[in-house]
Amino acid sequence: MKEGSLDAPMRHPIAWQDEAYYDEEALDAELRRVFDICHGCRRCFNLCGSFPKLFDLIDESPNEEVEDLTVSDLKAVVDDCTLCDMCFMVKCPYVPPHEFDLDFPHLMLRYRAVEHRKGQTRFADKQLAKTDRNGKIGAVLSGAANWATKVDNGLTRPLMESTVGVDRRAHLPEFSETPLSHQSPRIPAPNPDGPAFGKRVILYATCYGNFNDQTMGEATMKVLAHNGVEVRIEHPECCAMPKLENGDLPSVASAATRIAAFFVPLVEEGYGIVPLTTSCALMLKFEWPLIEPENVDVKKLSAATYDLSEYIVGLSKERGLTPIDAMDANIGVHFACHARAQNMGPKAMEMLKLIPEAKPMLTERCSGHGGKWGIFKDNFDTAVKVGRPAARALMKNKPDYVVSECPLAGPHLQQVMELGGNADTPERIGHPIEVMAKAYGL
Repeated sequence: MKEGSLDAPMRHPIAWQDEAYYDEEALDAELRRVFDICHGCRRCFNLCGSFPKLFDLIDESPNEEVEDLTVSDLKAVVDDCTLCDMCFMVKCPYVPPHEFDLDFPHLMLRYRAVEHRKGQTRFADKQLAKTDRNGKIGAVLSGAANWATKVDNGLTRPLMESTVGVDRRAHLPEFSETPLSHQSPRIPAPNPDGPAFGKRVILYATCYGNFNDQTMGEATMKVLAHNGVEVRIEHPECCAMPKLENGDLPSVASAATRIAAFFVPLVEEGYGIVPLTTSCALMLKFEWPLIEPENVDVKKLSAATYDLSEYIVGLSKERGLTPIDAMDANIGVHFACHARAQNMGPKAMEMLKLIPEAKPMLTERCSGHGGKWGIFKDNFDTAVKVGRPAARALMKNKPDYVVSECPLAGPHLQQVMELGGNADTPERIGHPIEVMAKAYGL
């Protein structure tokens, strides 16, 4: 049996509309088939919590076989998966088109889809996945919401932990008083002398960029406008990645259909679509076409969508950039999982190398946060444990700046450093575009 394939990895469309997808006996058999292959390989032992748990369960079973695992054992492995895609992208030699046809993250997704259909998704998971609703309420009540969610709030955080299971130690993002999509007057006019003058881009604000941390959005507007790009901000609704994590595939498909219908007329007017977060770019570019493979609008939107760092690097090659001042700085760059899963290479590194004298250094480890997964009490300690190697690697060369393309990974890694007693913990781990803006003096 050959290991690996000479062909590029591929993914199959997700057959969520097929009743066979939800057949529990077939799912159990597929879980055991895949887990047996993983058991014989074990290359993913250090990626996340799922694989060590799987291997320990097998090793401690009576016959050290996958067939010894109980239904609750299988669920424990699934529950530790963050859907980061790193096993599929960087480790597994048996992904399609290999005859083993192994896609571990999408198998975990199938399990969660079965759970969701049976009404077994936790109340807290369902409520946290309503990001637009939560963001709108958080914006209106930003003062009270930000007070209540602070880690050092000894009144509300223990209550949140006991009622909805959110660990009292976990960092939670603050809410902005005014959504980014309501701040069009603040968008700078395009620089007529910029090399990209005439280009037009829509920044898909995304839930996090719209309702929470707007720093990366503001930096992006300034950098693009400085280079002559006309910028417009839109946030039709959430890309539904939190609902994907829950296995709520019908809701994801519905959101994909609506959002694609919203953006495609603008694409046809010549706009490129740039989501502010890597997770949302991944959804538009790759996950939606697998969930709605026959939807023409979804295909058009996928082809017109660019990750933020990818777009800047593309501009530099196509038009060139406005000259950037030298910045003699060491920059620790976290290669976020959902940036890596886009299979485009480390574009953040390429972008930061455009700054004269800058010395970006890449860390290719998962932060451990996993969307909303890492904030729960059941998972927080594992999220910190998984994030420690990334945090150590980022700080190894005493960087002047530390950045991550994932807006949730940045604060989590900062917290991992603080919990580890790192005296040099940076005040902020923001998006690489913020360093670009600083180099431009914007």
